[in-house]
Amino acid sequence: MTTFLLIRHGAHLLGGDTIAGRAPDVHLSNLGRDQAGDMAGRVGRLPVSALYSSPADRTRETAEFLSERLGLAVQILENLHEIDLGDWTGRKLEDLRRLETFGRWNSFRSGTRVPNGEAMVETQTRIVGEMLRLREKHPNDCIALVSHGDVIKAALAYFLGVPLDLFSRIEIGLASVSIVAIFDHGPWVLCVNNTGSELPMPY
Repeated sequence: MTTFLLIRHGAHLLGGDTIAGRAPDVHLSNLGRDQAGDMAGRVGRLPVSALYSSPADRTRETAEFLSERLGLAVQILENLHEIDLGDWTGRKLEDLRRLETFGRWNSFRSGTRVPNGEAMVETQTRIVGEMLRLREKHPNDCIALVSHGDVIKAALAYFLGVPLDLFSRIEIGLASVSIVAIFDHGPWVLCVNNTGSELPMPY
C-alpha cells in the first residue's frame, strides 16, 4: 500500500482573480506562507518518507515548509506541474469569462483544450500515471505530492470514478490535504480538502 498526501500550494501574490498557470516568478504571499506553515505543522506529524513538488515557484515554496519540518529534500517532478493554460496564462478571470471557449472549458472539461495549452484529459493522464509510477517506487510508504488545485482534482476524480465534466464539484482549497491510499486491490480515498488538525490514515 502506498499512501499519497496530495497537497495544494498556499495563496500566491497574483491573488485568486488572475490565472497564474505556469507563469514564472509567482511566489507565495504572506497569507500563503502562513497557510503553508500551518499545513507543515499538521502533515509533519505523519510518517512521510518522500516529498515531491511541481516545479512552479509557489508549490516549491510550499513544499519547503514541509521539507524543513520533515528533514526531507524536495524532489521536483514535471508531471505534478499546473495545467498548461496556454493563452490564458496571466489573464484576469473577469476577462476570460467573456470568452465562449472559457465557458466550454468549464462545462466540458473532458473535450476542451485551452488555446495553445493542455487538455484536461492530458493533465489527468500525467498525474495519475505519475502516482502509479511512484507507487512502484514507494510500495509501502507515505509520500507527499505538492501540486495545484485542478491537477489534484483530476487525480481524485480518477480514483473516485467521477467524470472530468463533473470534477468541479470537488473542492480543493489552498494548502489543503487530500489522501489516497492505493492497495493491490485498488484505491481508497481517505479524505478530500482537509484543512483541519486531524488527518485520517489507513493504519
